[in-house]
Amino acid sequence: MGEERFGEFVLVRRHGHVAELVLDRPKAMNAVSTEMARSLAGACAALSADRDARVVVLTSSHERAFCVGADLKERNSFTDADLVRQRPVARGAYTGVLELPMPTIAAVHGFALGGGFELALSCDLIVADRTAVVGLPEVSVGVIPGGGGTQLLPRRVGAARAAELIFSARRVEAAEAAELGLVDRLVEPGRDREEALALAERIAGNSPVGLRAAKRALRLGHGLDLRAGLEVEDAAWRSVAFSGDRAEGVAAFNEKRKPEWPGE
Repeated sequence: MGEERFGEFVLVRRHGHVAELVLDRPKAMNAVSTEMARSLAGACAALSADRDARVVVLTSSHERAFCVGADLKERNSFTDADLVRQRPVARGAYTGVLELPMPTIAAVHGFALGGGFELALSCDLIVADRTAVVGLPEVSVGVIPGGGGTQLLPRRVGAARAAELIFSARRVEAAEAAELGLVDRLVEPGRDREEALALAERIAGNSPVGLRAAKRALRLGHGLDLRAGLEVEDAAWRSVAFSGDRAEGVAAFNEKRKPEWPGE
């Protein structure tokens, strides 16, 4: 299992074809500072270019929190000009996770608030344990969710439900979060990382070309009318139909063996 550090606060661990992207600023409950945002964007850029990484799992090194959002202590010292300069750096962290080309899973325990919940929402799936508390409380401190929350949450739970959660700024505990669809799988306390990695391992057994194309079709097709969506799907199908992975998948099925994906 290899490890690579990006700056002081972000770590990438390798588990075969699964890459674990670790938020590692435990002294601040993984509050996203400018430096941490820059490191997260850098790690995501490296992972995006890595053909060996088939699935990414976003985890936390803090026992009681996934991520508490933006570093408000740092923000308190900002001038307006500082805030303007920081904005593209902050956006780079959230879009970095959102635009990872392979399937992504967030492993959430404890607090996942504001930008922390937005990082989880930027993933394709969220596994949460029963200690999880999620929410987008930004309007309670005079801003709005700016890491994708106003766009990602309604895509998950619908416009009215998202409006209630964002306008009320309320925190949602694990059982209700699962009921509302804010998280996808609820597990016992302390098992979020283990379960997310196990799910990632299962997913990583499939064709990397197929996985990336399926994610592309899901993302690009969302919100389109059915006919346009089917054209997106057809384009994604054509991108894999003549790939080495498809040839290997068909051959392995007929030969009743496990496929050895070429990944191209």
